[in-house]
Amino acid sequence: MKVDFYRHGLSRADANAVADVLDSPFLTTGKVAHRVEAELCEYFDVPHAILVNSWTSGATATLMALGIGPGDEVIVPAMTFIATANVVEMVGAKTVLVDVHPNTLLLTPEAAAAAVTPRTKAVIPVHLYGQMVDVAALRRAVQARAGRNQQIFILEDCAHCFEGTLNGERPGRYADAACFSFYATKNVTCGEGGAIILRDPDLHGRILETRLHGMTATAVNRFAGGRYNHWDMKRLGIKANLPDLLAALLPAQIRSVDDSLRRRQAVAGRYDEALAGSPFRMLGNVVGCNTASHLYVIGIPSGRRDEAITVLNEAGIGVTVNYRALPGLTYYRDRYPQAGSECPHAMLWGEQTLSLPHYPDLPRDEQDHVVATLLNQIATIA
Repeated sequence: MKVDFYRHGLSRADANAVADVLDSPFLTTGKVAHRVEAELCEYFDVPHAILVNSWTSGATATLMALGIGPGDEVIVPAMTFIATANVVEMVGAKTVLVDVHPNTLLLTPEAAAAAVTPRTKAVIPVHLYGQMVDVAALRRAVQARAGRNQQIFILEDCAHCFEGTLNGERPGRYADAACFSFYATKNVTCGEGGAIILRDPDLHGRILETRLHGMTATAVNRFAGGRYNHWDMKRLGIKANLPDLLAALLPAQIRSVDDSLRRRQAVAGRYDEALAGSPFRMLGNVVGCNTASHLYVIGIPSGRRDEAITVLNEAGIGVTVNYRALPGLTYYRDRYPQAGSECPHAMLWGEQTLSLPHYPDLPRDEQDHVVATLLNQIATIA
């Protein structure tokens, strides 16, 4: 039996929405994108949302708008996708890699605060796999360590957590900005894309410019009123806007995301029940968190994770690794050679972690095949 790691749930109605854009005279960022931004504002109860063409470009534009660059430090968890740290490096700042909690793999307020120095400009907490960091507590901790004369910005990495909540509150509530991913395998997807949500109108205005070359007007604005309008460039920017052609895939998914979450959590619950008592390492749950359940991960604790991947692949089962720890990757190992020894929990998980097929419409018989292979073949080597 073949079991794909992921299958998207896009429908014919989504395809028709894209066709409507193709039938229009405007393909780039315009009315469709603006409507999606309005839906994001409503869903997250924020005044501002900005669509971008990836999490990476959105976070880069945000760091640029915050004025973060050479001489600054940004605290990043050592267990995350490389983009979280890459954006810091791309703006010329120093990435400070910090170890994560051994049971949740999340950055804790205490660990973040301990890493604060007079050069710290920002922290990027990551809602890994869909579970949420306590951003309110983290913000209090790092600001208390820094003191009242040093402002530390919080940029939430919500690439794995669109629809999750912590103590009833959605992402972005306590951050200066929160960045989302709409990559092909995300819970809400348009193939490639992302979004930023925030409350500060001044920062919103700056990011609108840094996401579009620094230009003071978009394509819509430049031709508003049936005439050409001049634009200016006041700050350096990148090309990060999301076109209507891709934005058209998002509205229906935003409206149905909570229903999709319930079905994804049901899949995760079946894994939990079937693997209870197995030799695999299972992550702890964050108290008060209704996880977005983006990925279902287990740990192969015997140092034989890659052997397990081979067995699963030979059984027709698609799996992946999320993630190897940042300090173990060549670039970060060479740039910050001490980070590996300072981040033992992240390093250990990076050697053990394995992501199983997990999406809302995963057929029961395919999930049973995954579980049977794990228990009958992998458990003997774990």
